[in-house]
Amino acid sequence: MQLNQSCARQYQWVLESRDRLFTYLETLPAEILLREVPGFSNSGSIRNLLVHVANVYQHWAGTIALNKEIPYAAYEQCTTIARIRSLYSTIDPLVNELLRKKTLINEQIPFSLNQEQRFTSLFRIFTHVVTHEFHHKGQILTISRLMGYAPVDTDIIH
Repeated sequence: MQLNQSCARQYQWVLESRDRLFTYLETLPAEILLREVPGFSNSGSIRNLLVHVANVYQHWAGTIALNKEIPYAAYEQCTTIARIRSLYSTIDPLVNELLRKKTLINEQIPFSLNQEQRFTSLFRIFTHVVTHEFHHKGQILTISRLMGYAPVDTDIIH
């Protein structure tokens, strides 16, 4: 199986895991989405972490990898899981377009980080956004546990 097909299959597993997370979050009281928990990044709310993850996908997959002008999602517009699901539905086409590129490993994509010009591959961008999502998904599940709810299993193997 080619790398692109393997990555596309992997992203399908990410989507399944994300759907389990969203389905779980829909069972929680609506105010839990916006409640901030000190000590977590991005103001420590589930909503803020989810929007942050979407913005990272927009930045790396859309702006850097695909050279598209994409406005970042506004936190204040994402007040329900339905709106967050809608936001993520705009992410999936970006990732799918990135994964259709023939030069997933070999092409070097320029970007700037800390005012330094760097290069990376599309495959590294894909890996970065997926691992970044899973990092914050763990934080989201921890936040829900700290609020007294038992999170569901969102692992790819479940």
